[in-house]
Formats: sequence, C-alpha cells, structure tokens
Amino acid sequence: MSSMPYPYDSAEPASDCRVAQAPEVPTAVVSKRDFPMYEMPALMDGTFSHLVEVLEAAGLHPIGPAFALHHRAPVATSDLEVGFPIDAPLTESLSLPSGYEVTGSVLPAGRVGWISHIGGYGGLAEKWGEFTEHIGESEEQMIYPFWEFYVTPPSPEMNPARLRTDLFSLLEPRDV
Repeated sequence: MSSMPYPYDSAEPASDCRVAQAPEVPTAVVSKRDFPMYEMPALMDGTFSHLVEVLEAAGLHPIGPAFALHHRAPVATSDLEVGFPIDAPLTESLSLPSGYEVTGSVLPAGRVGWISHIGGYGGLAEKWGEFTEHIGESEEQMIYPFWEFYVTPPSPEMNPARLRTDLFSLLEPRDV
C-alpha cells in the first residue's frame, strides 16, 4: 500500500499550527453541492462504508484516511467532497451501493496550514475556530478549499476522546 506524501504522513498529531508545501494528491470522491448539513451522517456512512471495496474492484487503493473537503464555509448546506486519497487518478465514475456516484478529484497542491484535533467530532467547530484564529495571528490568509482527514477511523466501541482529525486549509500563495 502506498502512503500519503508530506505533510499528510505525520504519525504524530500536530498540537500547534504548521505550514508546509503540499503536493497534489488524487482522490476518489462523492461530490455534493448545496448538501444539507443535517444529512451529513448519511452521506458519510453511504460513502465510507463501501468506497474501499468499490475502489479495489476497479484496481485502485486508498493511500490515506477518509476525508471531507469543503469548497465554501458550511452553514445550512455545504459544497463538499467526501472520499479517500488514492494511489492513481480515477478516470471513470463508479457507483456505490448507496446510490452515490464516485468521481476522480484531487487534494490541491499549494501552501497549507494544518493542526490536529484530538477528541469527538462535536469539538471540531471549536478547533476550526482556534485554527482560523492562529492562522490569522501568524499573518497567513486561508483560502478555499479546506479539508479534514479522519485519521482515527470511528467505531462503535472506541472512546471518542481518542479520535484524531487533522484539519487542513489551503493558504494564500507567497513569493519565496
């Protein structure tokens, strides 16, 4: 199995905000526009529960954890992609048993800021707020998209306090 490139490959959580240059990474995703936020659990379950086996049947393999990438700030609805980074580009659409269509996309190349959240998903909004504040204080400018990697796969028997989610945002390019 291939692995994620730097900066996505950190074995340890990032307790403070970091900035790095990230490469483009191919992904297999279910894309939704104006998707109701209250339906997010059904979208994620309907995608993540079958996507790995459908990809493997097509000769592709996940190289990292599940993610959600947002093209704008979610409020009542979201424009987003949910899926997995994969070892080669997806060149044809695939269908999931849930009825969702899977297409190829990418995590964008560029400067990114990132930090890790340890704990239940209920604390993600607060962590995003802290992350955004830290980025602003460091005189960086976040731009779209932004994404979350669900590094620790959730399971019914696990302690939510042990979940790790890595938060990433594309940053305004800078002259070096």
